[in-house]
Amino acid sequence: QVQLVESGGGLVQAGGSLRLSCAASGRTFSSIAMGWFRQAPGKQREFVAAIDWSGGSPLYADSVKGRFTISRDNAKNTVYLQMNSLKPEDTAVYYCAASPSSYVSTNMNAFRSWGQGTQVTVSS
Repeated sequence: QVQLVESGGGLVQAGGSLRLSCAASGRTFSSIAMGWFRQAPGKQREFVAAIDWSGGSPLYADSVKGRFTISRDNAKNTVYLQMNSLKPEDTAVYYCAASPSSYVSTNMNAFRSWGQGTQVTVSS
C-alpha cells in the first residue's frame, strides 16, 4: 500500500497558477502509474490527469488539457500537477492516487491508494 500526502492547494484568482505536490511512501513508487482526480461540491469525483511509471504517456481530461501539466520525480517519490490559467470551475478538492499498474488509466477504479486531498479554490 502506498501512502500519499498532497500539498500546494489554496486560494487563487482566476487566471492564476498553483502547483500541487503529492509525496508518496514506499519503494514501488517508481514502477507505478499516478493520477490526479478532483471532486467539486455536490459532484462526483472526476479524472484530471495521469502519468505512467516513467513519466511518459500523460493523459488529461478535456477540461484541463492545455492548462494543466502532470509530472513526476521518481528520485523524490513525488508527483506534481502544475495548474495554469485557473478558472472558477476548477474549484474542488484535488486527490492524488496511485495505481498498482505501471500504465496510465483514466478509470478511477484502476487506482487503489488515495491521498486525503487538498482544497483548490479559484475566485472570479
